[in-house]
Amino acid sequence: MARNASLQLHSRRRTIAQRAGIVLLIAVCGYLVFEFGRIQADYSIVDALQERRQFEVRIEDLQAEIKSLREQIVLLETHREIDREAYREVEDSLMSLQAKIQEQSDAIAFYRGIVSPADGNSGLRVQDLKLSRSSAERVYNVRLVLVQSLQHDRKVSGDVNLTVEGTQDGMAMSYPYAELLPEETAGNWAFSFRYFQDFEREIVLPDGFTPERINIEVRSTTRSISSIEESFSWDSRLG
Repeated sequence: MARNASLQLHSRRRTIAQRAGIVLLIAVCGYLVFEFGRIQADYSIVDALQERRQFEVRIEDLQAEIKSLREQIVLLETHREIDREAYREVEDSLMSLQAKIQEQSDAIAFYRGIVSPADGNSGLRVQDLKLSRSSAERVYNVRLVLVQSLQHDRKVSGDVNLTVEGTQDGMAMSYPYAELLPEETAGNWAFSFRYFQDFEREIVLPDGFTPERINIEVRSTTRSISSIEESFSWDSRLG
């Protein structure tokens, strides 16, 4: 009887010891799992911090690259504007130079016509005739340049007569200078010069009249200098 009780007590103690060992083992395993998780978590945080720092450095590098590219764009735009401005200045200078060359060429041709005309003939001649529209309707400006070629030992005098030929209402018409003058304008067109004389006059065309030709008669009153008459297409002189 006493022996059985002793066996039961021993068995119960062993069971309790086993249970205590199991509990202790579970506690130790739990602690180890906790520590392992904590260590892993610490490593993950370090990795995340390092990765974030790498991204931050990369972003800073990209922002610096973007800033550099923007500065290059501004510089290129500035250079392009400078190039455009320089091109415009060169183009303007070239046009101005061409205009001066043309002006000089015209002046040379003009004085050559006075001193040494191409045909070698002396006396009166029409050096230039230009027509231009005025701001008023049917009003035209006439610019006439007369020269005396070769002989310049004395003045030549006389007057100019102008006529305009064309059509009106389907019929051929011709108007003399006196009928084309604006109101209150003197009808005489006198000249007197040794080398050349430049004139500007204004004429008014009648309603319904279409000009086709303009005739210039230069009548000399100076002895030994002949009168001349020249005819020009209206459109060829209209600028």
